[in-house]
Amino acid sequence: MMIDLRSDTVTKPTPAMREAMRNAKVGDDVYGEDPTVNRLERRAAEIFGKEAALFVPTGSMGNTLGVKLHTQHGQEILCEAKSHVMNYELAMAGWFAGCLCRTVAAGNGILTWDMVCKHIKPLSPHWAPTGLISLENTHNMAGGTVTPKAVLDEICDGAHALGVPVHLDGARVFNAATALGIPVRELTAKVDTVMFCLSKGLGAPVGSMLTGTRDAMDRARLYRKRLGGGMRQAGVLAAPGLIALEEMPARLGEDHANARLLADGVAAIPGLTIEPGRTQTNIVIFDTAGTGLTGAAFAAALGERGVLCNAVSERGVRFVTHYDVSRAACEAAIGACAEAAQAAPALR
Repeated sequence: MMIDLRSDTVTKPTPAMREAMRNAKVGDDVYGEDPTVNRLERRAAEIFGKEAALFVPTGSMGNTLGVKLHTQHGQEILCEAKSHVMNYELAMAGWFAGCLCRTVAAGNGILTWDMVCKHIKPLSPHWAPTGLISLENTHNMAGGTVTPKAVLDEICDGAHALGVPVHLDGARVFNAATALGIPVRELTAKVDTVMFCLSKGLGAPVGSMLTGTRDAMDRARLYRKRLGGGMRQAGVLAAPGLIALEEMPARLGEDHANARLLADGVAAIPGLTIEPGRTQTNIVIFDTAGTGLTGAAFAAALGERGVLCNAVSERGVRFVTHYDVSRAACEAAIGACAEAAQAAPALR
C-alpha cells in the first residue's frame, strides 16, 4: 500500500462520517432549508466567535468570497509572496474581484505589521489604493509555519486604524491554534473574515467555511451563487463536516508529532536538508540539492519506493501528515528517503 504524503486533502472520511452522511437530514440549502447545513454554519460561527458562517464547496471559493466582500474593483490586496491566494487560486482576486495582488515576501511566510504597513496605499490619482490585507495561517508553502496571535493582532489593529480590513486564509487554522495551544476564536478574534477547510487536517470529504459578520455572510451567499456554489440537499456534505469540526481538531497534535519525526529523519540523511525548527505543524518541506536530483525527480524516486509526495519547487519536496498516515508509515517514508538519496547521482 502506498504511503500518501502529498497533502492532507487525500484523507478518506471516517466510518462515523460515512454514517452521518447516510443519516443526514436534508433540505434545499439555496432556500436556506437544509437543517444540517444550518447547524454546521451556526456551530462554525460559535466556535470562531463570529456572527455567522457560510458553507462553501472549496477553500479557494471561500477565499474568493472573502476577497470580494472587502474590496472594490481597482484596489490592491496585500498578501505574502508565496500565499495560496496569490499563487494557487487561478488569479481569482483579479478575475472575480477585479483587484491586484501586491506581494510582500517573508522568508518564513509570517508577515508582520512592520513589513505590511509600508505598502499600504491611500486613495490617490496615481495608484491603486489598498483594499484588503490577506494573511495565511498556517502558511502552506513556508512549511506550515504559524503566525502567533500577537503578530496577527498587531496587523489587524494597525490595518483597522487605517480603515483596511483583514481576511485570513485559515485553511489549516486549527493546526495553528493547536501549535499555539489556544482556541481558534482567540487566535482569529480580530480578523474580519476567516476561511477554514473541513477537508484538510479535519478529514471531511469536502467543504470549507467562511465566517464573519451576518451582513457579510448574507452578501457572500449571493456571491457563492454567482460562482455556482449554491447547493441543494447539501446536508449529506455538511454532516461529515460537523464531525470534522467537533471531533477532529483534538487529534491534530498527532500529525504535528509525525511531521517532526519526518523532519528529524530527513535532516539526518546525507544530501537532504531542512531548515531546523521550521516544522511547526503538519507540513515538511526539504531541499534535495545535495542529492543532485530535482525535487520532481526525487519525488518520483520516492514514488517508486511506495511514498507519494509533491515537488513544490525546483529542489523542494513537501510531505504533509494527516490522520490516514501512521507513525509507522512515517518511519517507512524516512527509510524510502534514505534509499532514494543513497541511489542519487551525487551520492553514489
